[in-house]
Amino acid sequence: MITITGSESFIGSRLAAVLDARGEAWTGIDTTARHKRTQRADIRDSAVADLLPEGGTLIHLAAVSRDSDCRQNPREAFDVNVGGTLNLLDAARRRGVRRFLFASSEWVYGEVANSEVQREDAPLDATRLVSEYALTKLAGERLLAGAARRGDFSAVTVLRFGIVYGPRPANWSAVEMLHDAVLHKDVVEVKGSLSTARRFIHVEDICSGIVAAAALEKTGFAVFNLSGGRLITLGEVIEESMRLCGRRPRVIEGQPQAVSVRNPDNAKARAELDWKPEVDLPRGLATLRQAVAI
Repeated sequence: MITITGSESFIGSRLAAVLDARGEAWTGIDTTARHKRTQRADIRDSAVADLLPEGGTLIHLAAVSRDSDCRQNPREAFDVNVGGTLNLLDAARRRGVRRFLFASSEWVYGEVANSEVQREDAPLDATRLVSEYALTKLAGERLLAGAARRGDFSAVTVLRFGIVYGPRPANWSAVEMLHDAVLHKDVVEVKGSLSTARRFIHVEDICSGIVAAAALEKTGFAVFNLSGGRLITLGEVIEESMRLCGRRPRVIEGQPQAVSVRNPDNAKARAELDWKPEVDLPRGLATLRQAVAI
């Protein structure tokens, strides 16, 4: 049995749909409960242990995930993201959970040079982190590493997500925001450089990566980057959106020299999980019409 925390979230709800399609049994834990398989609970509550099935796999997605929310209320962010993870670790131990998967973020790599490639074996330096969100995720990773060293679970897996995008009504990444601007505005403004690039990854690919990691037979502690297949610039997002929408608004580039590149490599996930991102930019942008082009 698979348990998903944050099962009503953007990624959690899509993951649940993937598991349903695969015919896999799952149960969810969230502070809201729209799906019949989701149990309403707070991951900080000690009673959450009663909701975990004996044995099985725990996929921990629940978190305060917007950097702006973490910055505005760091106490709440640390309470949920770190305190909640500690509580789940204790609950999972007591319920004999075998596999514990933790959703982390590429932001744990901190401030990086544009030429740098971020790989899982790189030492992490908390002094390079400038966001409260990244600090909470790094703390969670270290808690999981400690649990793995103690042998609390047969397998502990950390998944560092790239910048995720997909059809959703709110909490957009740069991809959804730029696509929406192309669709609805006569002028598209980019505060920084059109050459700024990320390994944007579609939510479908994130979910397939989570499923692959959950099925991995390897025991012990492992870390994987789940990122897109290549670097994509903001300029590319705008150009492809124009092609798909049949519109060509004027584009204003605020700071052409302020190029920012983050490049979390996914070679390890490809090799060890037999996974690769399948949704390219044109297909990914086409899925946004469900939620953005309205």
